[in-house]
Amino acid sequence: MSLKNKKVLVTGAEGFIGSYLVEELLNRGAKVRAFVLYNFSNSWGWLDTLKKEDQAKIEIFTGNICEAYNVRKAMEGVDVVFHLGALIAIPYSYYSPESYVSTNVMGTLNVLQAAREAKVEKFVHTSTSETYGTAIYVPIDEKHPLQGQSPYSASKIGADMIAESFYRSFGMPVAICRPFNTFGPRQSARAIIPTIISQIAAGKKKIKLGSLTPVRDLTFVRDTALGFVKIAESSKSIGEVINLGSGVGITIGDLVEKIITLMGTKVEIECEEKRVRPEKSEVMKLICNNKKALEYVGWKPAYSLDQGLTETIDYIKNNLNYYKPDIYNV
Repeated sequence: MSLKNKKVLVTGAEGFIGSYLVEELLNRGAKVRAFVLYNFSNSWGWLDTLKKEDQAKIEIFTGNICEAYNVRKAMEGVDVVFHLGALIAIPYSYYSPESYVSTNVMGTLNVLQAAREAKVEKFVHTSTSETYGTAIYVPIDEKHPLQGQSPYSASKIGADMIAESFYRSFGMPVAICRPFNTFGPRQSARAIIPTIISQIAAGKKKIKLGSLTPVRDLTFVRDTALGFVKIAESSKSIGEVINLGSGVGITIGDLVEKIITLMGTKVEIECEEKRVRPEKSEVMKLICNNKKALEYVGWKPAYSLDQGLTETIDYIKNNLNYYKPDIYNV
């Protein structure tokens, strides 16, 4: 399916991955309606940083996916849905688990219900590699058991199961996209890579981090956005869960050393207790098996880790005012 001239709704469009997805869709000639969380300042999040000519092509819909009426209005005339709207910060889910269930589970149900009523041609639901929990085996394929090791991951498992049920129960053309750890320019300060880079860029000689032993599979954001699009375009993805990841793992400790080297500096690392997840909640190893993505939708990463990190470092150094390196952001 070509997305050219299709009316496409993107929930969570103002976010990190969502804003790159909007750019990719515009490049493909889609007619984008961006569902943005209503706020008092009329901020469009990261969409505010797009080129003016791109902003002019976007139809902005402000609302809240927790409001079913909002979602039905946003869905009018839509052909394809990319559902990225969610609460995603893992540490904050320990403080506010109810809000994660409300947004990630009930919000997803609202979007699915509205999409079913609108008879959309394709629905791409966003999952997360956190649903796998600590790996029972690696690399992790789509058949790996799901484990709710945080309120965040549990809420996303619930959302995934509801999305799957709409495919199985109602024949909805649903595909589930399961990205591993995405990084790049615009990522929030709560994520590990911006946390490291922003502290170094601010001139810190000692940077504060959590555990250095977990292993993560890192994918540059432009690759992830392209993966979403390829999943939407492919008829083979309907009813399927598809991982998006590099297939290569790196410990947080080695990642820090790599960033320090790329930034040409020397710093000490301090492990701060409040940044460490509860022992049974920490996900120790995530490494993606991405064979299905290549086979089903023709996707594999184009950016190397060093390429993506270099671009991210340059961005954060030039936009340090977006970050607060002295504050731990949960």
